[in-house]
Amino acid sequence: TLSPNPKMAAGSIAPEEMEELREAFSKVDVDSNGHISTDELNDLFKAANLPLPGYRVREIVEELSSTMDLNKDGKITFDEFVNVVHGLKSSDVAKTFRKAINKKEGIYSVGGTSEQSSAGTQHSYSEEEKVAFVNWINKALEKDPDCQHVLPMDPTTNDLFTAMGDGIVLCKMINLSVADTIDERTINKKKLTPFTIQENLNLALNSASAIGCHVVNIGAEDLKEGRQHLVLGLLWQVIKIGLFADIEISRNEALVALLREGESLEDLMKLSPEELLLRWANYQLEQAGCPKINNFSSDIKDSKAYYNILNQVAPKGDEEGIPPIAIDMFGLREKDELHRADCMLVQADRLGCRQFVTATDVVRGNPKLNLAFVANLFNKYPALKKPENQDIDWSSIEGETREERTFRNWMNSLGVNPRVNHLYLDLSDALVIFQLYEKIKVPVDWDKVNKPPYTKLGSNMKKLENCNYAVELGKKEAKFSLVGIAGQDLNEGNRTLTLALLWQLMRRYTLNILEELGDGQKVNDDTIVTWVNNTLSEAGKPTISGFKDGSISSSLPVLDLIDSIQHGSIRYDLVKTEDLTDEEKLNNAKYAISMARKIGTRVYALPEDLVEVKPKMVMTVFACLMARGMKRV
Repeated sequence: TLSPNPKMAAGSIAPEEMEELREAFSKVDVDSNGHISTDELNDLFKAANLPLPGYRVREIVEELSSTMDLNKDGKITFDEFVNVVHGLKSSDVAKTFRKAINKKEGIYSVGGTSEQSSAGTQHSYSEEEKVAFVNWINKALEKDPDCQHVLPMDPTTNDLFTAMGDGIVLCKMINLSVADTIDERTINKKKLTPFTIQENLNLALNSASAIGCHVVNIGAEDLKEGRQHLVLGLLWQVIKIGLFADIEISRNEALVALLREGESLEDLMKLSPEELLLRWANYQLEQAGCPKINNFSSDIKDSKAYYNILNQVAPKGDEEGIPPIAIDMFGLREKDELHRADCMLVQADRLGCRQFVTATDVVRGNPKLNLAFVANLFNKYPALKKPENQDIDWSSIEGETREERTFRNWMNSLGVNPRVNHLYLDLSDALVIFQLYEKIKVPVDWDKVNKPPYTKLGSNMKKLENCNYAVELGKKEAKFSLVGIAGQDLNEGNRTLTLALLWQLMRRYTLNILEELGDGQKVNDDTIVTWVNNTLSEAGKPTISGFKDGSISSSLPVLDLIDSIQHGSIRYDLVKTEDLTDEEKLNNAKYAISMARKIGTRVYALPEDLVEVKPKMVMTVFACLMARGMKRV
């Protein structure tokens, strides 16, 4: 039988083997959502040609479903995955299993590793992903004059990995996913040298982190050397953030049409973008009178669902100015699945939505690329109407504030699992908060934590217990000021009180970095202001009175500090210094934030935080710059 305790299983596995298992899991978890399905596990057992009888394979999968997958949702986390492999008594069996993962069709093993990972690890990348991303980037940037030196890339070669080496394409892709993240003036575009390339890569990586990409194990060297698995992993995160940007109810109220009978608006808001896409696909299939699907892998292999979705969402000509596009359904009669998929993609192309998948990707059921294909289709042809005459409290659908977005991106960049899509709903069981405590070196007793899947009966009680423990840790271990904050506030998503805890977590995380650089010396706001003013004074530049100083709204103190840390880095001819309008202040702030990232600072604050002199966020900017300044030799 499988060990019931993931911690126990993990504890008895050597670190090298654990690293190998993480590598294996990430290959199976192709859409990087932190879990795999029992179907995928079953497929892997088959592919591994394990010396196990068929009944034993079925038993393992069934046992997993009954003992760990309590809500029968078919999802397996990494800890459960470790248990499965560890539960195979014979080490030879486990080795064969992992070897088979490396031999999955379309996956190429490559030598080399990130500087931060253990030497000699075998990494792998998917040829299909490379082709899909190359085609997507070629189309997205085909008219960008700054990318003509590397575009178009040839998908049959390693052009992609070479093209990422100077950082320009990556910076452009980040801006396509989240507009205005990088100030174009800060990208080095001409007469590139090793130093200016390094700056571009710093800018790209720190900006990717700021939009919520997990880049902890990726360095500029990895991109410069074109390490395939790391380049593809980062690109997928950037592309996915862009594809999923509008698959969110506050940005697209028509998604409320996907509400099912008996569901509340909150139920719908709890769904991740992936789950919303599946709900949308089934809504379109239902409208077409066709059978529903459960995934974007095995259930779409025959192309029938895709044909019917395309036919359903294609413009019918009933909207003014939009000509009809008739979908030719003749290809459905094709007996060969590959030919049928080809015919389907010809129809998708008529809608301008052929991106990400080839016919082979459809027939093989590549979950990551099919997810991207459907997301792109949804973005172009949502075919949903905001419901009228329904008893819906529209005021409860509030857009994300700047502060909320900053915290959410910060958490996601640290690699919390599951990824945070909706700040308050996704923190309601405190599991993410416990991971943040560990990031700031506050020990968490995981034996006290209730872990998902939660049974329906008593589910909220389990989550509330977690939230109570999270508040207790904050008060007793982290010594946070949590007056008036109870577990119930986190559980119910009280905005003000949840943000109060998150701010203290983010602040401690930032100060910890400074203390590590300063050999453990305690740091507070005054320490940071003193360091900033000393550095500015030494460079002959004006000082600040604190994080509320009105001069910060011009961003000049930030720009001056950057120039003091890396002399000559700021082009003052691009900066407006007197009688600034609001627009000029914002332009200065955009330049300042991007320049901070360019010199190697991981800044999460937004330009508006500087313009409006938001003291908390201003503090993080100066603290991060102080950390960068202290690294100078």
